Amino acid sequence: MTIYTLEKKAYHIREQVIKMLLAAKSGHAAGSLGVADIMTALYFRYLNHQPKKPDWEGRDRFILSCGHLVPVWYATLAEAGYFDQAQLTGLRQFGSKLQGHPKRGLLPGVENTGGPLGQGVSQAVGRALAARLLKAKYRIVCLMSDGEQQEGQVWEALMTASKYKLSNLTFIVDRNNIQIDGHTEDIMPLEPLRAKYEAFGLEVLEVDGHNIKAILDCLSQAEATYEKPTIIMAHTIAGKGVSFMEQEPNWHGRAPNKEEALRALQQLRTLEGRIEHD
Repeated sequence: MTIYTLEKKAYHIREQVIKMLLAAKSGHAAGSLGVADIMTALYFRYLNHQPKKPDWEGRDRFILSCGHLVPVWYATLAEAGYFDQAQLTGLRQFGSKLQGHPKRGLLPGVENTGGPLGQGVSQAVGRALAARLLKAKYRIVCLMSDGEQQEGQVWEALMTASKYKLSNLTFIVDRNNIQIDGHTEDIMPLEPLRAKYEAFGLEVLEVDGHNIKAILDCLSQAEATYEKPTIIMAHTIAGKGVSFMEQEPNWHGRAPNKEEALRALQQLRTLEGRIEHD
């Protein structure tokens, strides 16, 4: 799949997210839109997986530690063919399999139960240790938010990953600089974040989180690092593609109303149409 096709697909996934949140009348918009390029790069180029065989033992495992970004995960899984896209409008509805935070076992392709921030990082470390014990070749990729880095559990897990030199594990942090109450550096400063990761023994890469080719290059570089786990700091724009949502903390945990959704969809479709062919 070409970079052009991937970029188009990322915008289509963003459009699906807006429709899902409108139907649900709740959910997390900003972060879901912000990581669409990362999710597209993972599921349509990088990860070794089989949507028609979701429990295939040789698959790479993707862990969503920041469970509130699950709308974009659902949209990506449906786009990849794990389940019917018609189910997407059931987001956050009673009795639906598309709950507001992921639950392992409800939907094919959902590898972890998420909600409390930080726990997915520990789950990813456990999966990586298990793969090593089994001498399995699959990789684990864990996506986490930057606000999540304020959780002590994250640093305990990173320390463990470093101690055991889990080179089969790649972390991606969505560095958009916002969280539900405001900007991360106002709420609980994280910087110097790169230096902290390096002090914990991780290989650190930084990338424009909206440059799919660069994201794929970083993922390949992480896979070629054999002596330690890698963390990719992906610099993203929360609410990417929707002007009135971009970098606005109040859109962290808010869904658009009908008028806002129509405006958002129009902007996203316009941007998708402007993508030039490879």
